[in-house]
Amino acid sequence: MQAGIQQREHVRTRVLSSAKDVSCAVASEIADLIRQRARENRSCVLGLATGSTPVSVYAELVRMHQQEGLSFKNVTTFNLDEYYPMQPTELQSYRRFMQEHLFNHIDIPKSQVHIPDGTLSLEKVAGYCEAYEKAIADAGGLDMQLLGIGRTGHIGFNEPGSGRESRTRLITLDRVTRQDAASDFFGEEYVPRRAITMGVGTILAARRVVLVAFGEGKAQIVAEAIEGPVTDTVAASFLQEHPNAEIMLDEAAASRLTRRVAPWLVGPVKWDKTLIRKAVIWLAQQSKKAILKLTDEDYNIGGLQDLLAEHGHAYTLNIEVFRGLTETITGWPGGKPHDRKRPGDIDRPTDALFPKRVLIFSPHPDDDVISMGGTLIRLVDQGHDVHVAYQTSGNIAVFDADAIRFTDFAVDFMHLFKFYGAEATEVEQHIRRSLESKKPGHIDSAQVQQIKAMIRRGEARSAGQVCGVKRDNLHFLDMPFYETGTIRKKGLSDADVKIIVEILERLKPHQIYAAGDLSDPHGTHRVCLAAIMQALEHVKSQSWFKQSEVWLYRGAWQEWEPERIDMAVPLSPQELMRKRNAIFRHQSQKDKAMFPGTDQREFWQRSESRNRATAEIYNALGLAEYEAMEGFVRA
Repeated sequence: MQAGIQQREHVRTRVLSSAKDVSCAVASEIADLIRQRARENRSCVLGLATGSTPVSVYAELVRMHQQEGLSFKNVTTFNLDEYYPMQPTELQSYRRFMQEHLFNHIDIPKSQVHIPDGTLSLEKVAGYCEAYEKAIADAGGLDMQLLGIGRTGHIGFNEPGSGRESRTRLITLDRVTRQDAASDFFGEEYVPRRAITMGVGTILAARRVVLVAFGEGKAQIVAEAIEGPVTDTVAASFLQEHPNAEIMLDEAAASRLTRRVAPWLVGPVKWDKTLIRKAVIWLAQQSKKAILKLTDEDYNIGGLQDLLAEHGHAYTLNIEVFRGLTETITGWPGGKPHDRKRPGDIDRPTDALFPKRVLIFSPHPDDDVISMGGTLIRLVDQGHDVHVAYQTSGNIAVFDADAIRFTDFAVDFMHLFKFYGAEATEVEQHIRRSLESKKPGHIDSAQVQQIKAMIRRGEARSAGQVCGVKRDNLHFLDMPFYETGTIRKKGLSDADVKIIVEILERLKPHQIYAAGDLSDPHGTHRVCLAAIMQALEHVKSQSWFKQSEVWLYRGAWQEWEPERIDMAVPLSPQELMRKRNAIFRHQSQKDKAMFPGTDQREFWQRSESRNRATAEIYNALGLAEYEAMEGFVRA
């Protein structure tokens, strides 16, 4: 298969199982280079990147320094970029980012750290950029450049149109880049329109270049950079021309590469049940045919000759996959009791354990209804004891105007019922002063954060009421990692995991649902899922867990691919409308969310579109036609 991969992938690409594995591998290479240069009594010159992707690389380097004695005294660093204008003390400053994540924790001399200066007057920027290039050259050039990749394919801030010869300069940011940065600045309107960045030519001059990408959200642009043509519309594609460049990905970021989408096209594969389902669905979609209409000729033309030769006839393969997909469809996500089985029902086993105690984990206070609201409603309506655990407060996603509006309501309420006193007056004045004087992107006071959390809690309770969930079955966990008041969160701690363990042990659920939707803009879903998985390791030996099942849902940011779905729950038009009404109860996220991500539609629109698309995929494959479907993967 390796030769086939090389024909399609035009730059060396390594895929590891997780983001942690990638980060450790990159950090290990950097550490080896630093040590090698130290043995040679030479300086190690590193080009460094910012953003969420390299954070775990820097964390591993800090660990190596503190626990293994890795010294950075012989290291000289040059950062890729900085917003312009930008004060170094601002929360969004890349200088501050590097100090907090790396430089404050290692022994690198301050004089050997170089980060573009966002405080310069405009007339000084051009000269500064020339001096930055000269400083790199005087240091001996970059030994290694670490990169991330933006949704436009930019490396550094080299937006579409940046040529291969471009050097350090002031650049105007693409609108897509500014949208992606909006969450850091609490609104796109506050994102600087310009930045100082190393050029493509500066990056390509490095002796070694490593680009790192994580998550499904980067998968499409990564595939374009690796498999597409070299073009200045995707600056990362220029790495194809570098003699010592490598792209390192986790499984999610590699999901759009041909080696993952259609591995049989790049070489021989070992056919198992999962890969057969993937191949047949892919062929049906490529041929625009229902599964049962695929012919031997379709398999041959589609490059699946080996599969056909191994199994003999298209009809045999078609039936096998069709039946497997049919069995994923169920209107009884919690199982069907014996007394509800009717003549003519598909022959599914009934469930002796009925009703079930169900625990749905929701990273934010609205992910439950956005991603699996229809299934949640079905579980309640079918008699199960449904609990929802909201893992974080979601307070940073509330606009200041909403906090003021609710404060005004509270003040009027207290006036009406004569509860108004000196303490309440002080609180009101503090909130108004705090919000009116706050700069965009700055941290709210503790009181304002509490008010915003209360707003999200009230909305979650209202949505739960629409779904029929008992008020006492709504649990607000307020995991500590989230409560920083900023986009940047603390690392997952034992305290976070303990909270999850405690609710699992208290409820002893028969079904557990968790968000497998890992492309949210600031990584909360990923951390929340990691906490759940660690908690499950703690409880897996307990007797109650032996009869539990764990399901992963998506929907807020992307949907499960059909070949991965283990359970598809169909929704009627009425259930879809009820789900929409539950989403509407989250009024602070309605019309315009604080962090919309790359999809600018409202959450209810995204959700319905994805649910209808899943139903349409099943329909196009020749299965039953439904209004909408929610898909789940067994963990």
